[in-house]
Amino acid sequence: MNPSVCANYRDFRVGDKAVYPGHGVGIIEAIEKKVISGDEQLFYVMRILNNGMTIMIPKSNVNSVGLRQVISAKEVNKVYTILKQKEMPSENHQTWNRRYRQYTEKIKTGSVFEIAEVLRILFRLKRVKELSFGEKKILDTAQNLLIKEISVAKQQKEETTRKEMQSLLMG
Repeated sequence: MNPSVCANYRDFRVGDKAVYPGHGVGIIEAIEKKVISGDEQLFYVMRILNNGMTIMIPKSNVNSVGLRQVISAKEVNKVYTILKQKEMPSENHQTWNRRYRQYTEKIKTGSVFEIAEVLRILFRLKRVKELSFGEKKILDTAQNLLIKEISVAKQQKEETTRKEMQSLLMG
């Protein structure tokens, strides 16, 4: 079991905000009991803030799906440090579809740090060459996921977070 996922695990309550990998920040709207194959299970009913989608997550699967708490203000600083970095990894010399797969996998981990790295790399790459359609989509996804989570973590407007991130990336 991944210790970093376990470290973020906790019981969520109705009204808590949490992050579902690949979808972003949501709010726990209910905790429901369901009988499945004769077994009673508890489910978190979570509404994703970005698109209103509702997801039911078995409480017993929280660790395996990577549901976690929103990052702390201290972790926001770590994300901003990643965004400020200038160096580009060697993987950027690979074909766009191989990079696309790598970036998709990093986003699926749900790690805010992996997502920040993807955003930084694609943002910098975009400044020197045209991104593929898939890479542009991943850039937008990474940016939207980070903006939503950091805005919730810092309790500030998304536009403020967007400007902070742009400033770091352009620097």
